[in-house]
Amino acid sequence: MTVLSANPIRERLGEALFLRVAGPDGARHRDRIHGRPGPRWFEPDSPIARVHADSSMFVGGMRALLLQTLHPAAMRAVSEHSGFRGDMWGRLARTSRFLAVTTFGTAEDAQQAVDVVRRIHDGVTGTMPDGTPYAASDPHLLLWVHVAEVDSFLLAHRTYGREQLDEAERDTYVAQAAEVAVRLGVVDPPTTYAELREVLAGFRPELRGTPEAREAVRYVLLKPPLPIAARPPYAVLSAAAVGLLPWWSRRHLRLPLLPITERTVVRAMGSAAVGTIRWAMTPPAA
Repeated sequence: MTVLSANPIRERLGEALFLRVAGPDGARHRDRIHGRPGPRWFEPDSPIARVHADSSMFVGGMRALLLQTLHPAAMRAVSEHSGFRGDMWGRLARTSRFLAVTTFGTAEDAQQAVDVVRRIHDGVTGTMPDGTPYAASDPHLLLWVHVAEVDSFLLAHRTYGREQLDEAERDTYVAQAAEVAVRLGVVDPPTTYAELREVLAGFRPELRGTPEAREAVRYVLLKPPLPIAARPPYAVLSAAAVGLLPWWSRRHLRLPLLPITERTVVRAMGSAAVGTIRWAMTPPAA
C-alpha cells in the first residue's frame, strides 16, 4: 500500500524536475535521443554515460556554471550574448539536451548538435573593456569552458554520485569528454585526469571575479525563476555546488568559505537532495 501511494508522488516530482531541466518539449527529444536506432559515440555503460546519467549532474552543472564565470572573456561573451537573465531555464534545457544527445544519442544526431553549437559560436564576438576582441569560437576559451565542466562533473559525481569511478575509469571519462570537445573546436584537450588538473592550474592567472561574473553568480544563486515552494531545495543544491568550488574562487566571486559547515551540514543536505532527485527520476521497478 505504501509503495502504491508513493508512486504518484514520485511521478509528479520526476515530471516536474524533468520539465525544468529538459524544457516543455523534453519528452519528444528524450524519445528521439534514447529510442532512435543507430550507432552511438559511447557505449551505454561507459564512464561518460554513467556520470552524465547520474543526478549529481544537478550539482556539477551549477558548479561548472559558477566556475566558468571566472574567465573574464568567457563571462563577457555570456553576459552580452546569452539569455541567462531572461531565459535561464531555456538555456539550461539547451545545455542538458546537448549533453544528452552527444552522450546517449545516435552519432548522426550528436554531430548535428555539435554543428549547431559551432554555428552559434561563430556568431558570438565582441570586445573586452580594454578593446581586446573575443570570440566564442576561440579554442582557448572553448578549452576553459570544457575543463571547467569536466572537472565539475567529475567532482560532483565523486562527492554525490551513486556508482563511483575508479582511477582508470576517471581517465576514460576525461578522454571521452575530450572527443566531444575536439568536435566543438577545442585544440588538444586533456585526456587524463592528471592532464585535466594541469590545464586547470594553467588557467589560474587568467581568472578573476568581474562585475559580470558577480552579477551572474547572484542571479543564479539568489534569483532563480522558481516558485517559492521550490526555492528551499534549489538553495540546498546551490549550497552544495558552492561547497565544491575551489577555496581561491570564493574571494573573486564574494562567496563565503565555511569549510566545517560545508563538509558536514551542506554535504549531508546535498546528499539528501541528490538522493531525492535520483529517486524521483528513476522509474519504479515493475
